[in-house]
Amino acid sequence: MSLTVRQLTLATLDRQLLLERRSLDVAEAVRRVCALQAQTPASPYLALWNRVRDFAPEDLDAAFTHGRIVKATLMRITLHVVHADDYEPYRAAMLSTLRASRLYDRRFASTGLAPTDADALLPELAGFLQRPRTGAQVEDGITGIHGEHAHRVWWALRTFAPLHHAPTGGPWSFTRPNTYRASSAAPAATPQEADAGVQRLLLAYLRGFGPASAQDFARFTLLTRPVITKALHELGDQVVRVPGPGRAALFDLADATVPADDTPAPPRLLPMWDSTLLAHAVPGRVMPPEYRPLVVRRNGDVLPCLLVDGQVAGVWRAAAGGLELTAFRKLGKAEWKDLTEEAQRLSVLLADREPDVYQRYGHWWDKGFPDVERTIVKG
Repeated sequence: MSLTVRQLTLATLDRQLLLERRSLDVAEAVRRVCALQAQTPASPYLALWNRVRDFAPEDLDAAFTHGRIVKATLMRITLHVVHADDYEPYRAAMLSTLRASRLYDRRFASTGLAPTDADALLPELAGFLQRPRTGAQVEDGITGIHGEHAHRVWWALRTFAPLHHAPTGGPWSFTRPNTYRASSAAPAATPQEADAGVQRLLLAYLRGFGPASAQDFARFTLLTRPVITKALHELGDQVVRVPGPGRAALFDLADATVPADDTPAPPRLLPMWDSTLLAHAVPGRVMPPEYRPLVVRRNGDVLPCLLVDGQVAGVWRAAAGGLELTAFRKLGKAEWKDLTEEAQRLSVLLADREPDVYQRYGHWWDKGFPDVERTIVKG
């Protein structure tokens, strides 16, 4: 029997722990969902608050401090939080993409340096970052030998060198300026390590976002179609094709299950750039196409969203000592009640950490949203 569109949505929500909060250790929760988008320091915390029963931010603080989870540039050349044991294989999978995105970009090419010049700095960089350093310190201490080009050299290195963002405290463990430290991963990856990394990442992706197509995985990672096709072939019967509603072939883990069509999907208040909104080919599984221009801005910002019955139905922001909920369509009383209860609980968490979270993105609300309902929820 072919899977329905609704079942695909529910499958993703289930695997992302968004149908029911689970009692999980935070590091295990990160591994279960593959990775968490981390462009802003608050987002991994709010992502896990949506997914983990009785989530305690202090547990995530400790996981960062003790290195059980790490923050680094990985999929889509953006910051992600991953389980520490997954960092090295995920980086091996992504390394050729990360290198090409920087070393063949005009910003690095305009320096007149060759990729080998950047590679030559990696051993010294690893030694310099045995303790945490800011980007400015790296530019002065290592890449400064390239004079006026130091900033662009470091711009390239910080994307593909084996390093993590180091926690520095603050309400969400990371503060500006960004601070970096070396990881134990080797600077380069052998072809065998890269292949094994892609296979591991693909299995984790399907475990967290499947069933999915090769195009979906390409969207999530920016890996090329030949690389993905090779991984699918080498995984053999660990991955199976499943029938779906569209033309694209769907793949899933051999032992995976999919919820029934009538499974309820509770309301959620997703953080900015939640991975659920970015893990499938446009427009995605939980984003109605007509709302995408409202939620995904032209510069790439993805606003914090309201999920109602498994679909994006609006956005939220901190405002007036609580949360402002903006719905893009008329919601029923029961839907507003459930959203309000979620917002009240989130307000309590934010009050102890950062009541004005995401404040720097408030200008998107200044532009207004058409035909909306809006309410303020106090904690």
